[in-house]
Amino acid sequence: MNETNPRDGSPVTGGTPVIQFSQLLKAPVVSRSGEAVGRVDDVIVRLGDAEEYPSVTGLVVGVGGRQVFVSAGNVRSLAEHQVSLTKNKVDLRSFGRRDGEYLLKADVLDHRFIDVPNAELVHAYDIELEDTGDGWVLARLDTRRPRRLFGLIKSAGGHAGRDWKAFEPLIGHIQSVLLRRVGGRVQTLRPAQIADLLEEATKSEGGEILDRVRSNPELEADVFEELDPDKASKLFDDMSDSDVAAVLSRMRSDDAADAVFDLRQSRRRAVLDLLPAPQRTKVTMLMGFNRDSAGGLMNIDIVTCPLESTAAQALSIVSAARALQPEALLKMHVLNHDGQLGGVASVIALLQADPAASVTELMDADPVRVAPNADLTDIALLMSDFNLATVPVVDDRDMVLGVVTYDDVLEALIPEDWRRREPAPRPIRDIGTATDGTQP
Repeated sequence: MNETNPRDGSPVTGGTPVIQFSQLLKAPVVSRSGEAVGRVDDVIVRLGDAEEYPSVTGLVVGVGGRQVFVSAGNVRSLAEHQVSLTKNKVDLRSFGRRDGEYLLKADVLDHRFIDVPNAELVHAYDIELEDTGDGWVLARLDTRRPRRLFGLIKSAGGHAGRDWKAFEPLIGHIQSVLLRRVGGRVQTLRPAQIADLLEEATKSEGGEILDRVRSNPELEADVFEELDPDKASKLFDDMSDSDVAAVLSRMRSDDAADAVFDLRQSRRRAVLDLLPAPQRTKVTMLMGFNRDSAGGLMNIDIVTCPLESTAAQALSIVSAARALQPEALLKMHVLNHDGQLGGVASVIALLQADPAASVTELMDADPVRVAPNADLTDIALLMSDFNLATVPVVDDRDMVLGVVTYDDVLEALIPEDWRRREPAPRPIRDIGTATDGTQP
């Protein structure tokens, strides 16, 4: 059984008073003299630094059909099912939300949040407030779905509050969003994780998630590369041509070409014209191939070196190619004096060799290669039969056009319904500590 605070009778956990918001909502508000003034309609907190707990700054109290503001400084005590004030009167001017204020009922309860450690969207079924001694704070969220019996919500027996610092709020209130946008914790997630969030999010939630990614243009491009094509197309529909072009200019050329294909036909030319010339040339070339062929799948940004190169020289080329897709750097493509494919050398072989060794001693002089019209199945079988991570694509003169990488093949082969499977259940992972220093 929980202890109670002798001051106001509120429950105490870990030595500090705590209150479940669901038990505070609609609780009577009484004056210093004990007279009923109104009922709690909402609780106001102000968001601070991501490392701080939002502090309670006041209450929204329903009084005679209107909502009024009661400052936290005028609250003598908060307890389950009752709030006591320090005064006998309240200011009856109607409540008006200020920028940066966060309302627990309007913005938190029954809303979704980004669970940062687990990279998923979760639902807030209840909120836990805690008295730090210097004031009440929003300390924890209960993301456990309440049990139901015959349609009625049943108590699960205790609460499953998790540290507020594990979550990134999706605020909704535009002025509060603008003040909070500097948080940036979404940017600590991997692009594929952010893409998963966007695919699950509603339109308004997705807009807030993207707003927090846009300050890092390279990350934004990586996220669009990971998105389901239909979702990416819908997001692009809500963006201007110049904004779409800015994203596509930073994407891998093969992914950018696929994205242009998925645009409305009336937009394609306008977006292409806004791309930087080098990217526009690559994208236009790739759009000339069937999307499910080697030409449509390949990445045309590859590393090459001449036949007379040494292992050290070849590795220096790989080291300098920092803008290229890492998967495309697994092999060095060695070109003869006519620019034709003379061989392929593994980067591992180059690393393990004497730096002065010639690449001709280390390369496969007759590598597996495909024509641009090779279909997906043929490429996959070749990769499987020869244990290949990449396959060069050459024209009829043996000039290298690009390279198909294993991740492109996997992405194209995975059935659509597999992508939509529910992930296996994971144990909840939390971060931070409670305000009293104990683990939440």
